Amino acid sequence: MMHFRAIVLAALGAVTVAAPADGPVIITFDQVETGKPLASYTDRGVVFALSHPPARSKATGRVMFFPHLKTPRKGILNAMANESIPVEVRFPKPAASVTLTLWGSIGSAAIVEACDAGGKVVDRASRDVVPARTGPEQPIPSFELTVQAPAIAFVRFSGAPPGGYLVCDEVRLTLPAVVAR
Repeated sequence: MMHFRAIVLAALGAVTVAAPADGPVIITFDQVETGKPLASYTDRGVVFALSHPPARSKATGRVMFFPHLKTPRKGILNAMANESIPVEVRFPKPAASVTLTLWGSIGSAAIVEACDAGGKVVDRASRDVVPARTGPEQPIPSFELTVQAPAIAFVRFSGAPPGGYLVCDEVRLTLPAVVAR
């Protein structure tokens, strides 16, 4: 009987167990300078840039930071006002879940696409229209969109028409479970 218990315990010790990662990585933009266009922005290895160069201009594509009026928050957006180019957020390691906190101009849609390392869209979340504020004294309402897949290499957010805006003021990503033996 003791021999049987030793075999069972040894077998259980060899079972692979998925443990949760160290918790979500949260990126905000509260300390950045607003209104200054940049080709890209990097925080903790996460790179924010336009997903492709402008088609209607020879200018270099840029992102910039914008204040969330009536709040202390700031967010990142496409700085090319005449073209609706998605902002791409690339991760140093694949993520299992990504949540973006967004807000936008009246009438804008919101689309978040999760892509694998090969660029294939593996999940998508969207809103037909972003929420509008109920009065001029109110801040523009924020909302969240979440995408999930086993190995998200990057996400893209878009949906604002030319002249409009869709701003991301927080990125929360969860890494896949760590496999331990």
